[in-house]
Amino acid sequence: MEYTRLGTSGLSVSRIALGCMTYGSSKWRSWVLDEDAARPFYQKAVEAGINFFDTADFYSAGASEEVTGRALRDFAKRDEIVVASKVYYEMGPGQNMKGLGRKHIIQGCEASLKRLGMDRLDLYYIHRWDPATPIEETLEALHHLVQSGKVLHLGASSGPAWMMAQALSASERHGWARFMAMQNHYNLVYREEEREMIPLCEHEGVGVIPWSPLARGMIARPRPADKKVASGGTSRAKLDTYSEQLYDTPADWNVVDAVEQVAKARGVSMAEVSLAWLLARPGVAAPIVGASKLDQLETAIQAVDLKLTADECAMLEAPYEPHGVRGFVIGETRPTGRL
Repeated sequence: MEYTRLGTSGLSVSRIALGCMTYGSSKWRSWVLDEDAARPFYQKAVEAGINFFDTADFYSAGASEEVTGRALRDFAKRDEIVVASKVYYEMGPGQNMKGLGRKHIIQGCEASLKRLGMDRLDLYYIHRWDPATPIEETLEALHHLVQSGKVLHLGASSGPAWMMAQALSASERHGWARFMAMQNHYNLVYREEEREMIPLCEHEGVGVIPWSPLARGMIARPRPADKKVASGGTSRAKLDTYSEQLYDTPADWNVVDAVEQVAKARGVSMAEVSLAWLLARPGVAAPIVGASKLDQLETAIQAVDLKLTADECAMLEAPYEPHGVRGFVIGETRPTGRL
């Protein structure tokens, strides 16, 4: 395993982060692995040198944090790993059980720590941006958590670059802890983040943590005959209704074909090629891999050692065509896809 600094912080993270949305309770989503089935993934990740684990309060209505906390206590040493969680989405019926107001942020962090069985979070994200709350209130509440020692570093997820710039500026003006990570939608078939967000992150020393690095499996296997993203693959893919909204540009399949061509020439899997390309992109610290099969996790680990040539990267990038914004809607209160 290789490691890198998260942005300009002193936090060292593995080049692969284990996404824990897949683990928790099948009562929440049928494709989620319950605790007994999930535990081998944490064990394998730790044994392979992965030290970065990404969950959220919303995943399995809190059960993901509980499963993650118990597994990491058994398989890892707390001081050697990096645990991230998130706050924003609705966690109950009350008026203050969602959003980025001070009350929900503080009580959300306390609840996450309790479920994880930990006294601190190494990285705490705002899961989305909240236009109903002044950014200063959100940032001051997050700074309070840092000052109290309950959170070590802060991150944001899925939003426009201008909002990220506004937040970084406000933190600088007030002397508050600033965002050190941006968890965004970024892969070979969705590269719109390269226009503004990633250059901003590079300039400001913010680490990029891509979600859906394999485009929900689209660039991990050859194009299906019906050209449906959800065809084949995992049980989650077969139930997926969101992928068609994310990846609706016909040229996306040309990218898939290019990945297949490079993979065949190299004698490796398409997933390895897709992840290796992403790992080499400017600003990228650690893609989040959500594995439901152990061989998927093994493939992600192998991708760290795969170094693509400039010609191979050019072949992979050539078919890309611009997309509209995909992966977030400002002010969404009920998620519909990848979180």
